[in-house]
Amino acid sequence: MTNGPRSGLTAVSTALLAMSRHLEVRDVLHTIVVSARELLDAEYAALGVPDDHGGFAQFVVDGIDDEEWKAIGPLPRQHGILAAMLQEATPQRLGDVRKDPRFEGWPAAHPEMSDFIGMPVADGDEILGALFLANKNCPKPAGGCAFTAEDEQLLGVLAQHAAIALTNARLYERSRELTIAGERARLAHELHDAVSQKLFSLRLTAQAATALVDRDPARAKDELHQVARLAAEAADELSAAVVELRPAGLDEDGLVATLRTQIKVLDRAHAARVTFDTQGVRALPAAQEEALLRVAQEALHNALRHSGAGAVTVTLCRRGQGAALRVSDDGCGFKPSAVRRAGRHLGLVSMRDRASGVGGRLTVVSEPGKGTTIEMEVPGG
Repeated sequence: MTNGPRSGLTAVSTALLAMSRHLEVRDVLHTIVVSARELLDAEYAALGVPDDHGGFAQFVVDGIDDEEWKAIGPLPRQHGILAAMLQEATPQRLGDVRKDPRFEGWPAAHPEMSDFIGMPVADGDEILGALFLANKNCPKPAGGCAFTAEDEQLLGVLAQHAAIALTNARLYERSRELTIAGERARLAHELHDAVSQKLFSLRLTAQAATALVDRDPARAKDELHQVARLAAEAADELSAAVVELRPAGLDEDGLVATLRTQIKVLDRAHAARVTFDTQGVRALPAAQEEALLRVAQEALHNALRHSGAGAVTVTLCRRGQGAALRVSDDGCGFKPSAVRRAGRHLGLVSMRDRASGVGGRLTVVSEPGKGTTIEMEVPGG
């Protein structure tokens, strides 16, 4: 590095902090590539995550714009130097990648690259990816590589921490998948309860109509009309179940649409009136939207299962560059201090953890007989 070891360590620290701020795999991969390119002052950087079929499940680049990337064509296969890095798990530092015997060429639209440094990203014995850079922005020594041994050392440190960040992101995404699956199961249970109640009423009404056919045909006719109405309602509930329990969720629909859909389900499944209103909310970082959704779900669960509320109101509005969520009910309320002393938390601890985990804050206002309001505020991304 031209500015000495101290600036190199500072750059590594900055890169590590940047990686730790993201939880989505794609965001982590992009941050690793951008950080590596800035750290080593290279013209190009890329990170390939291998699949099990000789190709790459993900391939992230920096230094190439969208038009250039489209012109290059399909993702590369695992061959040449990339394959060596993945199979042998050894760093590569070359004066001219085109002169290496393992070099197998590249597409016509691919930018010209000469000096090259590559580093495997590994978690123990598992190779998670191959990180490589080309064309260092400095004079190239005659016959040598512009990337130095110090560059290789710094890139190795970055790759070690990149492996941790990538592993954590994968675990987070897997945990979220399991959470979404659990939430879908819970919503299915809510809908099952609602449909079961309709079918139970339908059966009782049909029995009443049967008993009245001979002695009071007019009343029997009224009961049969009621049967038809209840059957239509049950059919509507089942149709809603098919639509609203589809796999699409936060990633596909966004926070506002996901909340609106789930609140519609809860409004039908419970006696309490559940409403949703939103104003001026813009898209937020994925981690913040995830936290807001989970807090809303926990607060709604408490209000509908424990408070005896007749009405629950959910609002989501813009607050500066961030957003504020409010879940209010007219239920029995409680004393937050008494709940803490009794060792009962009603999910408040997990809600506060979710809020603080994304730089937000949670406020709980409740009194016996006066309902409960839970508000969560998050900053902008």
